[in-house]
Amino acid sequence: MSNRFRSGRARKPPAIWIVRLGACQLARSLRRWACRSTCLALLALPMIGHATPLEVYGRLPGLEDVSLSPDGSKIAFVTTSQNTRVIQVISLTDRKSLGGLRVGEAKLRAVSWADDSHLLIISSATAIPWGLMGERHEWSMLQVYDVLKHRSVATPAIGADRLKTMNVTAGRVMVRRIAGHTVLFVPGIYVSDHTLPMLVRFDLDTNIQTVCRQGSEFTDQWLVDADGEIVAEQDYDNRNQQWAIKIRRGGRLEVVASGQEAIDYPRLLGFGPTGDTLLVEKTEAGDPVWRLMSIKDGTLGPPMAEHMVLDEPIEDRLTYRMIGGVHVEDDAQYVFFDPTFQHRWNATVKAFDGEHVQLESASAGFRRIVVRVDGKRFGYQYQLVDFDTDRAEPVGDIYAGLTQPLEARRITYTAADGMQIPAYLTLPQGREPKNLPLIVLPHGGPAERDTADFDWWSQALANEGYAVLRPNYRGSTLSEPFLQAGFGQWGRKMQTDLSDGVRFLVKEGVADPGRVCIIGASYGGYAALAGVTLDPGVYRCAVSVAGPADLKRLLDWVNVKHWSSKNHEQRYWDRFMGVTGPGDPVLSQISPIDHVDAINVPILLIHGHDDTVVPFEQSEVMFKALRHSQKSVDLVVLDHEDHWLSRSETRLQMLKSTVAFLRAHNPPEL
Repeated sequence: MSNRFRSGRARKPPAIWIVRLGACQLARSLRRWACRSTCLALLALPMIGHATPLEVYGRLPGLEDVSLSPDGSKIAFVTTSQNTRVIQVISLTDRKSLGGLRVGEAKLRAVSWADDSHLLIISSATAIPWGLMGERHEWSMLQVYDVLKHRSVATPAIGADRLKTMNVTAGRVMVRRIAGHTVLFVPGIYVSDHTLPMLVRFDLDTNIQTVCRQGSEFTDQWLVDADGEIVAEQDYDNRNQQWAIKIRRGGRLEVVASGQEAIDYPRLLGFGPTGDTLLVEKTEAGDPVWRLMSIKDGTLGPPMAEHMVLDEPIEDRLTYRMIGGVHVEDDAQYVFFDPTFQHRWNATVKAFDGEHVQLESASAGFRRIVVRVDGKRFGYQYQLVDFDTDRAEPVGDIYAGLTQPLEARRITYTAADGMQIPAYLTLPQGREPKNLPLIVLPHGGPAERDTADFDWWSQALANEGYAVLRPNYRGSTLSEPFLQAGFGQWGRKMQTDLSDGVRFLVKEGVADPGRVCIIGASYGGYAALAGVTLDPGVYRCAVSVAGPADLKRLLDWVNVKHWSSKNHEQRYWDRFMGVTGPGDPVLSQISPIDHVDAINVPILLIHGHDDTVVPFEQSEVMFKALRHSQKSVDLVVLDHEDHWLSRSETRLQMLKSTVAFLRAHNPPEL
């Protein structure tokens, strides 16, 4: 299940290159220029008073997906008004508009540059494509927009190479420069007696699309080198739990490594630091380890020391090689193998000292970068940093009307069994941190984590007068041991980690024990329901957004979706829940629907009707069970909404419904 709903999508960190500027000079220059340059996006940003209107947080960000062209001459970004979204392109040379693309209510997932004149636009839709049967899925689609010719082309093309193909992307799009042409390699799907993966080659200069590889039902992904050759393939047999990595030898893909793993099988992360290696992540002795695999003979090198501090690799967009990585703590920490790269990035962070800084986009040669900054000095906005001119200037505020986010303070408390639980506490502005009404807001996943970066939901609730606690309960991805501490603890210690946080804040005098509610989405929605059924007496009310309530029904649905009980998703949930499938009687112990009699507080259920991750029926059956037991419950149905609150109106509907419910049952004022 996804993380709690956030303003952006998960992104792979962009590439970064060497710059020719001294660290101290850069830091001084950024401080000098950051606050007095004009806004590129020319957004209307009204000044606000003490309280920020709820609509500011509830609607989708007004500005997002800011991306620099490889040569740094153009900047693209997405603006949203109500539900209408527009992709705009501006020349950085003369600050003139180069046009754009109106995408209306389409659910945009990512916008990036393929080259200096083509944008890659990924959107998604909840549907069953024509000609297929089965459960609905969220299907990703790619279109390529030619900025100069003002036209777009969908890929993969329907009927490419006389196959029954679909305009669906099923993995990472690889961009390569071959013989002077920009060429995309797009993982897609074709239909035989069932859907199968394929790899499409799309030459942007000739507009020719061809299927260069048809995969089997076991194919996970391919890697394509700088010459456009498929050099590696990863397979996984879901039913028999067998994995294999293949490397091209003599014109054929041959297995060089294989084995059997139920869940944590080795993964190809991309190319290594040199062109003759691949980066492979393996689980060894319970810990993930990065190793380099030789493309020549498939041998694995020793563990990379860098992975001790890295969570994701950073890829150079020109060479496609690994040049560093990102480690997530309170916020993202960027590590580069080249000490000069590291020196330059450190200078940028120093220039925005005290703020949270994330690398959003970079031009070739690292001449210009876009960073996302949030904190007291800069609010929550994108900044364009130009190393040639030693200037930084705001691109625009991410939320129009939000000038200063509230601080998310890192705290740590001790769980009942002695485990240390890190968390983030956001306090309402202008109120003494004493005997405050408290909202516990656990993240989804559960194998995710919260950070100190801007979080629209907790910010909105704190702005309404509540202290908001976001615990990284055991099972969160802080480290491998911390993650594994959550195995088998769904509804058990993962749950009491939350109420232990409440007790800590009560003891510290921050929270009023009689005014505590729990709210969450996805797994967090389950935790909200479990909090008032399995751990009663702590919370005054609960709001579950897209939360599982009937775990047996959920696991039955998972198996129907995969056409088999032998699937990776089922094994994942078994591991966290500590069960052996939907027939395990233990499920009843941790399913909120089996404990509705324990509920003595009001419940609000909110669910998107088009949810394909946690089906809408989970909230529907819980609502009926609570009504049958004469409990205080309301159900808010979000029409045409998915699991991630992708539409502005329904996201705002969720937030308004939640705040109205809180004001009725746990008002922020005494």
